[in-house]
Amino acid sequence: MRTRVAVEAALTGGDDPGQALSEVVAALEGLVRAAKVTDAVELAEYVVESLASALARLPERVTVLRELADRALAAHATACRLHQGDPLRLARWLLSLQVEHPEGPQVQLTDYAGALGAAGLAAYREAAEALCVALPVLEFAQRPVFDRRRWAVLRVAEDLAEHLGDVDLHVTALAKDLSSGWHYLRIATLLQEAGRSEQVLEWVGRGLTASGWRGVASRLVDVAVDECVRMGWFDRAVSMRMRIFSNQPAMDTYLRLRTVAEHAGSWPEQRDLVLRRLAEGSGDVAVNSVLVRVLIHDEQPEAAWQTAVAHGCTDEVWAELARVRSADHPGDAIAVYRGLVEQALDDDTHAHNEALVVELLAQLRTLFTRTGRQDAFNSYLDGVKGRHIADRQLLDELTKRGL
Repeated sequence: MRTRVAVEAALTGGDDPGQALSEVVAALEGLVRAAKVTDAVELAEYVVESLASALARLPERVTVLRELADRALAAHATACRLHQGDPLRLARWLLSLQVEHPEGPQVQLTDYAGALGAAGLAAYREAAEALCVALPVLEFAQRPVFDRRRWAVLRVAEDLAEHLGDVDLHVTALAKDLSSGWHYLRIATLLQEAGRSEQVLEWVGRGLTASGWRGVASRLVDVAVDECVRMGWFDRAVSMRMRIFSNQPAMDTYLRLRTVAEHAGSWPEQRDLVLRRLAEGSGDVAVNSVLVRVLIHDEQPEAAWQTAVAHGCTDEVWAELARVRSADHPGDAIAVYRGLVEQALDDDTHAHNEALVVELLAQLRTLFTRTGRQDAFNSYLDGVKGRHIADRQLLDELTKRGL
């Protein structure tokens, strides 16, 4: 009783309660060491609950209060191990502590395994799972609203699932929030680690459907393809890679598709399909740029050049194409580089592109020299300097590069 009074006095007094509460917790730990465990269990529960409540009310003292609450809970766990009390009552108290006081100390079920026993743990699980199942599901694109109790229930369920190694319970908890593709990915990854291939693909499929194959879709497909390859389901892997490439045409999605299609032995057919789909979208410069890069990668430089000339591509791809073209057609490369230089210089933000301009001019000098036209380059360079004589930063960069 004196200890309860001391706790109340410390928490309601105007002074810093740290010292007084520290003495209370030290007295509690002394009871446990003295094996007065029957009294210690009840007292520890009162102290832990009081400190947990105080954590929510006194955020400015959270560090001291949390340390004391952790010590009090540790003393409670020790007392429970020494005192064979009612495991069902203990299960109810542990669950109530976490749900009603989510800011309180974190319960480690391993500390209570002996005191709970099979019956207590079963009761704890049944109650925790019921609370979890009763929570509404946050559907895709639904904005989460912070709810202390909901968060506490889900944390309890996830901690319990990890303690038991129960994948199904873990999925049940995680599936209460499907507001974004990342949540589907987390579930699929968990199932993959558990070796549940069919369920991995099921959750990936649900995530892709919910997200419309956007956002985190490529990560979901990565998980699914890894699982398909591991199981030897190459056709499914190729199909998913083709779908993500069609939605997000880029070199990385192309190379991933190629890798798995080569494993499946179907790359020639898939490559023809890729080229047809990219050609159909050649009116889009971004799509045509991907086609040009694919052709460069597949060592078809002439086809890449003709495609770029016919439908255009981004400056970055033009520069890559010019580098390749310079080997056998330096004149074409010179024309590309000059065009890129002029575009960079005409850009209103060209003050930020000095490094690019200087690099392009260095490439031009090399090509003009190779073709025996050094004087022509010098004349062009003088013209650039004359037109931008007020741009001291550009001229300084050119000097540093020996231009």
